[in-house]
Amino acid sequence: MTHTVPLDNVIHKDLRVVTRHGAEFADNINQVLLFPTEFGDAHREYPIFFRRDAEGHFQSVALLGLDRDENLFLDEAGWQARYIPAVQARGPFLIGMQEHEIDGETRREAMIHVDMEHPRIVPDGEEGEPVFLPHGGNSPYLEHISHILRLIHDGVEIAQPMFEAFEAAGILEPVAVEAALSDEEHYKIPGLFTVSEERLARLDGAALEQLNTGGFLGAAFLVAASMGNVNRLIELKKRKRQAG
Repeated sequence: MTHTVPLDNVIHKDLRVVTRHGAEFADNINQVLLFPTEFGDAHREYPIFFRRDAEGHFQSVALLGLDRDENLFLDEAGWQARYIPAVQARGPFLIGMQEHEIDGETRREAMIHVDMEHPRIVPDGEEGEPVFLPHGGNSPYLEHISHILRLIHDGVEIAQPMFEAFEAAGILEPVAVEAALSDEEHYKIPGLFTVSEERLARLDGAALEQLNTGGFLGAAFLVAASMGNVNRLIELKKRKRQAG
């Protein structure tokens, strides 16, 4: 159930949001949607892959675990990484469109909305971060959320052009993530794609210039560089097995 309404500094003046991470907030997932605007931060922590959605369109994901409902960066103390993907960090907030009448003309404007049924919403206001300051104005937490929502909004805008540019350049390739933890325990995650370093290196000057002009060349290199984090993921899995 959701109950999404525009965020209002009067109606929601006492609103507080729990910011810690845990399974109770649906953080125990093995893949999370990622946007191109996050690649710079995310590639230092997670392997970035591409997959097709139900309609066959590409989307970016950060791989967090090898088993279903497994986030290897999540423990009892919280999310153990320097960067948390925006979809999980935004909490109960999202961008919604609001219609306004301006000079007799109806215009749609992006506004922050909040899901009042979200598990991070604190009913009694005794826990969590305040959304608004006691005497009015946005809290530092809400400013942080505004930044996260801008990342998502801008990322949605450029994601499809980025994938079209990658496909036009011929640098995407399917990849199966495989991990052998022991002679008996093997993992294989199908349906993923990545940027081929070999194909990227073979691009001619015109293709490189086209990617660069579109603003997507850097993103391609970040995705390719993130593949080193697969080994880190396997090490985290081994540690979890040994501890458990």
